[in-house]
Parts: sequence; C-alpha cells; structure tokens
Amino acid sequence: MTIREIIEQRERELLAPYAALAAQTRGRGRPEPEREDRTCYQRDADRILHSRSFRRLMHKTQVFLQPEGDHYRTRMTHTLEVARIARTIARALNLNEDLTEAAAMGHDLGHTPFGHAGEKALSEVMGIPFCHNEQSLRVVDKLEKDGQGLNLTYEVRRGILCHSGPETPETLEGQIVRLSDRIAYINHDIDDAVRAGILQNGDIPKEIAAVLGETHSQRINTLVSDVVQTSLGRPVIQMTPQIEAAMLELREFMFEHVYRNPVAKGEESKARRIIQALYKFYLEHPEKLPADFLPQLDLEGMPRVVCDYVAGMTDKYAVYKFEEIFVPTAWSIR
Repeated sequence: MTIREIIEQRERELLAPYAALAAQTRGRGRPEPEREDRTCYQRDADRILHSRSFRRLMHKTQVFLQPEGDHYRTRMTHTLEVARIARTIARALNLNEDLTEAAAMGHDLGHTPFGHAGEKALSEVMGIPFCHNEQSLRVVDKLEKDGQGLNLTYEVRRGILCHSGPETPETLEGQIVRLSDRIAYINHDIDDAVRAGILQNGDIPKEIAAVLGETHSQRINTLVSDVVQTSLGRPVIQMTPQIEAAMLELREFMFEHVYRNPVAKGEESKARRIIQALYKFYLEHPEKLPADFLPQLDLEGMPRVVCDYVAGMTDKYAVYKFEEIFVPTAWSIR
C-alpha cells in the first residue's frame, strides 16, 4: 500500500461517521492522478499555502489600515488563527483535519486591499456586489497559476465559498471553518482594538464577559469548548443557545464600537478613492495591465479582469501604484 492509501485506510477506521473521507471526495474539476504520499485534501492545503495569493495576505488589512506596529493582525495572521481554531475543533470531534485546514487556509484569498473598505469600493464602482468569499473561490478556480487555477477538490472549494454568505457547507469540516472564522475575528479584533486604544479591557459588556470570559484566551476557550461539547457525535456543527447568543451580542458590540468606529475607520474614505481610481484607470488603459492578465480580456471582459487585478493587490502595492499613476514626481534639470 502507498502512504496515501494507508492514510485513507486510517481515516476510514478512526474518523467519526460524519467525517468527510479523502477517499470519498467528489473530486476535482480536472481529473488528475493521485499522489502516493498525500491525500487529496493534504495536496489542496499545500497548493494554497504555496500560492501567490496566500503570500499576499501578509500585506492585506484585517481591520486597521496600515497600522503602526508589528503586532496588529493582517489577513494572513487571521487566516492562521482560523486554521488553528478549526483544526482544534476538527480534532476534538474526530473529523478530517486536512480538509478543515485546506478550507481555512483558502477562505480569505479573495479579500481586497484595505479589507472591507476595498470590497465596498469595488462594489460601488462595478455596480454589482463584490463578495470576498466568491472572489476567494474565483482565485483558486481561475486566477492562480496564470489562469489555470489550483484545481482543488469539491469539498475544499465549497468550504471556501460557504465560509460566509447564505450557503452552508455540506461537510462538517466546512461548517467548522465558517464558525471558526467568526470566533477568530471577533476575539482577535478586540485584542487589536485594545492595542490601538479604541477599547479598554473593561469595555466588554459585563453580561457578555460573564458568559464568555474576561480575557481573549478565556473567550476562545469558552467558544471552542462549547462547539465541541454541543457538536460531539452529531451530524451538525452548533453551539448552545446561551453561548451563541453571547457571541452574537459580542459581534454586535464590535460593529458598534470598532468596525464602525470613526477613529478605526478614519482612513477608509481614502482607501476607497485609491481603489476606485485604480479601477477606472486600468479600465481606460488595459494596456497597462500585467501581461498575464491580458489573455483573459477576450474571455470575461475588461471590467472583470480589472477587478481581479485590483482586488489581488496588497495595501502597499495599491498605494504604490496610485502614487506612480496619479502623484507627480519631482524632477530636476541635469
């Protein structure tokens, strides 16, 4: 037996009845030979990890635009925290950790520069909603590897697409990622907001803290433990009503005091102008697009291709291109 077959046999023997087994995947869009050393879900996680889109997450906003300091979360550190929370839950529930990790690692690949401000900017300028979960799927399906995509399995693709939005993933592993994303961002955004001076440690409403805990680690432990205890042996990922209600109240608190805070979001209008100016410029000057984007023009039209290019930029690169195009440079006579 190959190593992959040994791992697949181990999954059949040890994983919970509701786990998604690698040997029973619904497959890839383009069939390809299996590897001897890794399951399909392990390969998907590796493909995402080694992609250019994943590396760019290092320089994309989570909440605070270009914060001063090394310890604020970026889109990459958020992704890693989601992946760790998700794997912890999957392991406790005896589900497929490799599938869980792959979906978690890929769930935010489609985020724009400047976080949700960039998402809103592209929605406005295109006249249709820009949804980062749909763009994340587009990245792995069509944009990576010079238009070939990563050719991921059906289950990982659905975990990426359905981590937000109206649809729920079919697999329990995908459902874990959807919930872990919320657990991660609510709690680490509190940590960053305290660091930024927007919140104080005692600002969390006492009725919420009494249920979830006073500190970052206590809240994470409460939420993760509740998911595990409530979902163990069941064909659904869920929380107890009391804990879920407290988490939703905490999320609403964060929207009111952080996500809509004029101090935290004071630069977002500038970010939107940058994104929209770049979009309009490349729409009028498609010859300025990178060469690897040009072949797509005939297939999907210029607005979609320009959107893909701008959405894929990091915060720093978007600022750099804006300055290069729109800001005059000093000159001198030599």
